[in-house]
Amino acid sequence: MALYEHVFLARQDLSQQQVDALVEHYKGIITAAGGSVGRVENWGLKSLTYRINKNRKAYYTLMDITAPSAAVKEVERQQGLSEDILRFLTIKVEAHEEGVSAMMQKREERSERGERGGFGDRPRSFGDRDRGDRGPRSFGDGGGDRGPRRPREGVEGGAE
Repeated sequence: MALYEHVFLARQDLSQQQVDALVEHYKGIITAAGGSVGRVENWGLKSLTYRINKNRKAYYTLMDITAPSAAVKEVERQQGLSEDILRFLTIKVEAHEEGVSAMMQKREERSERGERGGFGDRPRSFGDRDRGDRGPRSFGDGGGDRGPRRPREGVEGGAE
């Protein structure tokens, strides 16, 4: 049997008990088709990047599934018909992750592993850019790249 990670988003106006009932319903479908569900993680109510069917938030749930493809297709079919499910994604994996997923880890644990690298230990601040060998800017003194200004002809105070 194949291994899958399945994530689905449920509507924001459901209660946590209703989301748990959905998980149990989909577990029943998978076990009836000869599969099994391992880890189930409720990631909670999270804000969406953009609105989906007038919802700004959704309950995220991850399920580790060991099942034949027919069972997964049936779960996806029923989730596509359900009004309570906004989106779902199933990914076939080689092996299930041990421990908690990256979404459940604390932010400090993720930063210790160095997932967000790039600047090392250097603190960043606004305006902390590499300006190269360019000197300070000067404004309104007539200097700069173009040289001094010439007066225009035919304008009061200009050359005649």
